[in-house]
Amino acid sequence: MNPDISLILTIVGGVIALFLLLYLLPVNLWFTAQLSNVRISLLNLVLMRLRKVSPALVTNAMITSTKAGLRITTNDIETHYLAGGNVNRVIKALISADKANIPLDFKLATAIDLAGRDVFDAVQLSVNPRVINTPPVAAVAKDGIQLITKARVTVRANINQLVGGAGEETILARVGEGIVTTIGSSANHKEVLENPDRISKTVLSKGLDSGTAFEILSIDIADIDIGENVGAKLQTDQAEADLKVANARAEERRAMAVASEQEMKSKAQEAKAKVIEAETQIPLAMADAFRSGNLGIMDYYKMQNIQADTDMRNSIAKPKASDGDK
Repeated sequence: MNPDISLILTIVGGVIALFLLLYLLPVNLWFTAQLSNVRISLLNLVLMRLRKVSPALVTNAMITSTKAGLRITTNDIETHYLAGGNVNRVIKALISADKANIPLDFKLATAIDLAGRDVFDAVQLSVNPRVINTPPVAAVAKDGIQLITKARVTVRANINQLVGGAGEETILARVGEGIVTTIGSSANHKEVLENPDRISKTVLSKGLDSGTAFEILSIDIADIDIGENVGAKLQTDQAEADLKVANARAEERRAMAVASEQEMKSKAQEAKAKVIEAETQIPLAMADAFRSGNLGIMDYYKMQNIQADTDMRNSIAKPKASDGDK
């Protein structure tokens, strides 16, 4: 083999070995840690690499926490990193909490972070409260007038309730329920319009932040608009419903009356039929009387004269209408 090529391969091999050695032995990180008064052994940094933990992340976190006066061990940071937590956000949150005199230890901070909440944002929210605007809440007073209310809820994070505590949706739902209850218990809508702070005081006194991750500082009514006259609308709908019921009952009575009239007509026709049937028996009876000798010819004539006289009297009593009257 050519000596020049052998020399080049030796140099390349040496460089690769040096890079591998520097990768496995992060001397620069160890030196930086020593200058920052952070006691991390070089062997510990190598073992971090073998445990698939970023030595740079752990070293920088230890330097930052040490400079801030926090007491955190490398083992704590490695454990949280391997659990899938955000080490940098936890360290920033601990520093912010310490500067703001908010009691927050490493265990609680990591628990909040692993629960899926932004622990640094929670600390910031504890220092700087947030204003949550509620959606329009419609409620009806006792006089039937609808009021549409918008409120602003000022909250701050409750660090001890962040793990397992309810979120903003629960706060908004409870505030909306409190507004509806307060307006619904008012005698009329004018009372609400005259004293909107009554809603705030009543809702705030209910302890709506219980079991949530927030502490309600204030509830302010931003706007109240008058909606529909729900009471009048309900009365109108009821009147229309009563009218339909009355019309249905009237139609039922009319149908019964028509049926009764038809029944009476049927009975009248039946009676007339019986009369006609009875009249058909008269000639037969007269013939039978002639044969038996109970009726003579003179009796028959007298009966005819009486019938004619009766017809004449009826015609005189009921004259026919003249042509001019028709």
